[in-house]
Amino acid sequence: MDVTPIIDSLNDAQRQAVTSDNQHLLILAGAGSGKTRVLVHRMAWLIDVQQQSPQSILAVTFTNKAAREMRNRIENMLGIPTRSMWVGTFHGLAHRLLNHHWAEAGLQQNFQILDSDDQQRLVKRVIKDIGLDENRWPGRQAQWFINGQKDEGIRAKYVEDSDDPFIKTHRKIYLAYEEVCKANSLVDFGELLLRAHELLRDDENLLKHYQERFTNIMVDEFQDTNTIQYAWLRLLTGKSGSMMVVGDDDQSIYGWRGAKIENIQDFTATYPKAETIRLEQNYRSTGTILQAANAVISRNTGRLGKKLWTAEEGGDLISLYSAFNEVDEARFIADFVKRRFEQGNNYSESAVLYRSNAQSRVLEDAMLRANIPYRIYGGHRFYERLEIKNALGYLRLCLNRNDDQSFERVVNTPTRGIGNRTLEDVRTLAREQGISLWQSSVKLIEENLMSGRATNALNAFVELVTDLEASIKDKDLSEMAEQAINSAGLLEFHRAEKGEKGEARVENLLELVGACKSYEADDPDMDTLPQFLAQATLEAGDKQAEEHEDALQMMTFHSAKGLEFPLVVMSGMEENLFPHSMSAEEPGRLEEERRLAYVGITRAEKKLVMTYAECRRIYGEERTNAVSRFVRDVPGELVEEVRATVKRPAAPGTVRATGGSSRKFSTSDKGVDTGFELGQRVAHAKFGEGVILTFEGQGANARVQVNFNSAGAKWLVVSYARLEAI
Repeated sequence: MDVTPIIDSLNDAQRQAVTSDNQHLLILAGAGSGKTRVLVHRMAWLIDVQQQSPQSILAVTFTNKAAREMRNRIENMLGIPTRSMWVGTFHGLAHRLLNHHWAEAGLQQNFQILDSDDQQRLVKRVIKDIGLDENRWPGRQAQWFINGQKDEGIRAKYVEDSDDPFIKTHRKIYLAYEEVCKANSLVDFGELLLRAHELLRDDENLLKHYQERFTNIMVDEFQDTNTIQYAWLRLLTGKSGSMMVVGDDDQSIYGWRGAKIENIQDFTATYPKAETIRLEQNYRSTGTILQAANAVISRNTGRLGKKLWTAEEGGDLISLYSAFNEVDEARFIADFVKRRFEQGNNYSESAVLYRSNAQSRVLEDAMLRANIPYRIYGGHRFYERLEIKNALGYLRLCLNRNDDQSFERVVNTPTRGIGNRTLEDVRTLAREQGISLWQSSVKLIEENLMSGRATNALNAFVELVTDLEASIKDKDLSEMAEQAINSAGLLEFHRAEKGEKGEARVENLLELVGACKSYEADDPDMDTLPQFLAQATLEAGDKQAEEHEDALQMMTFHSAKGLEFPLVVMSGMEENLFPHSMSAEEPGRLEEERRLAYVGITRAEKKLVMTYAECRRIYGEERTNAVSRFVRDVPGELVEEVRATVKRPAAPGTVRATGGSSRKFSTSDKGVDTGFELGQRVAHAKFGEGVILTFEGQGANARVQVNFNSAGAKWLVVSYARLEAI
C-alpha cells in the first residue's frame, strides 16, 4: 500500500511519531510544532495503513472545538464518517460511557447533568438544609472543595477525618451533597469522570470489553490532565492497549485548577518502554521570538527538555517599552496598535496580554480614547464583571434607595439568609402598592408582616445599606468604594471561591478602588459619585466589537493559550505582577508563572512587544516594582528599547532592561496651544506636583492627564486646572 500521501507532508520528527510501532508514545510537542497534525495523521495511519478499525481509537482532548477539528480533518483525509468514533473531551466521552451503562453505574436512565451554576445552587441548598451558616461556610468554597476531591478521585467517605474545622465541615457538606445527588440521579462535571472511572474499575467484564475495543488511546494536551483523568486513561489502556500522549510540559499552566504536571513528567516511569519523540520545529514564530522563549523557559528545573527552532531565522527584535506608569503604558500600546493599523494591518492581528484581569481597566480606557475597537477574549469588560457590578450596586442603592435593579442584585449578595420566599413577598407588596422594593421591605419589617427569621434577615440588609450611606458621607470616591466593598463583605465572599477565579475577583475589587482614586469628574458643580456611576454604566453599555468586526484582541495570558497573532504585546512585565506576587508563597508556582510567560512569548508570530511601568497604581495602591525577571531572562541582543521622544523622570528604585539597539518611536510631545509639553513637571493647587502624561484636544478646552505624586493620575481641563510649570 502506498503510504506516501499520509506522511509526505510531515517533517522527520512528525513522521517518526505517526509511524512508530512502539506500544506507548510520549510526544513532546513544542508550541507551534504541529501537534494536532501529528494526532490526526496518526489516526489516519492506524486506519488506512495498519488497517485498524476506526472504532479501536479513543481520542481525548480538552475542548469541543479541538475535538471537532480532529474529526473534520479525519473525514477530509480519509473520506470516512467519524460520528461513531470516540473522539471528544474527557467529560463528553465519560458522559457517552455513562449513557450506555447508566444502570451499571447506579444512575437513572435520564440522569441530569449539573452545570457549574446548578451545582452551586444545590450546594447552597445543602448547606442550608444541614443547618450551617452560609456566611461562614460559603457555597462557592464548598463547591471548590467538592470538585477538588472528585478531581483526586476521593469520595466523601474517604476524605480523611480531621479535627480541622475546615476539613471536618466540608466533609459533612460533601456527604450530604452526595446523598442529594444520589437520590435525584444528579451528576456534576467532576462526577462524570469519577463515576466513569468507578464504573470500569468495579465491573471486570465491562472493563475487559472496553480494553479490547479501545486498543489505541490518544490524548491531546496531556500536560493538563488531572489525577482522575489519568487514572481513567490508565485503566482503559490496561496491559495490552497502546497509549499515545501529546503534550508540552513547558505549557503546563493550569496547576491552580487541578492539572498535574507530574503526569507528563513521570509518563516514562509509569511506562518504562515508552518512546519519547520531540517536536521542536516551530512553524509559527520568528527565530528571534523562539530564541527568547527558549532562554526564558530554560530557567525552569525538572523539564523534559526541548529547544524550539525554525527554518526562518531572524526576524524583528523584541521591543521593550519602559513606561512612567500604567497610563503611559496603555497610551503607548494604543499608539503602537493604531500605527500598525494605519500601516495596513488589521486590528484582529494584534493581541494585548495581561497577567491580571484588573489590568484591563486602564488598557480599555486607552483603547476607547484612541477609538480602537477591541474585544475581551474569554471574559467581560471591567465594568461588566459581576464583582464590579455588585460593588457598584451598593453605591447606587446608597444614592437612590428606589433603584430596584440594584436592590435585586445585592440584597442577597453575599448570601445573608434572605430566601426566595422572602423576596417574593417583597416583590408582591411592591407590585400591589406601586412602591419600590426598598419601600416594600421597610413596610414588611415595620408592620411585622413576615416570620421573625425573614424579618431579621431583611432588616439586617436595610441597616447595612443605611449605615453604609451614613459612613460614606463627605468621603472621597475611593473611600466610598472601599467602604462599600468592606461593609458588604465582598472581599471575603470572593476570597472564599479559592482558585484563580476568586483571586481575580478580589483583584478586580481592589482595582475598582484604584479606578476611583484616579477618576476626575467632568462637572465640578456635580457630586462625584453620580458622575462616576453614570460613566461606569456608559462604559459597560458601550459594547465590545461584534464577533465579525475587526478588533484588537485583549486577554489574560491564560486565555491566550492555543492562540496565535502576528503582533503580541505582553503588558505589565514587572516583578510582583508577572510573576504574580503569590508565586513565592506556593511550591512550584514560580515555575508555572515562567511557563505562562513562555506561552505568552510563543503566541507571537512576527512581532513581540514587552512593556512595564516604573510606577503602577493597581488594586488601589501605587507600587514601584523592578522589571520582570522574565524580561531580564531574554538575551540583550534580541531586545530594542523603545523610548518616548521626551525625557521622563524615572521612578526611584526601578530597574531598566539593557541591551539591543535603541529605536525611538515618535510620540506627541506638545499639547497644541496649551503651553505645556509631554513629560513637563507642573503644580496644581489641590493635587500638588506631577508630570504631564498625555493630551486630548487642543487649546483652552484641551484635557491634560497629569500623574500627581500624591493623588495619582488625573484628567484635567487646561482652562480650569490652573496648572503652573515647574
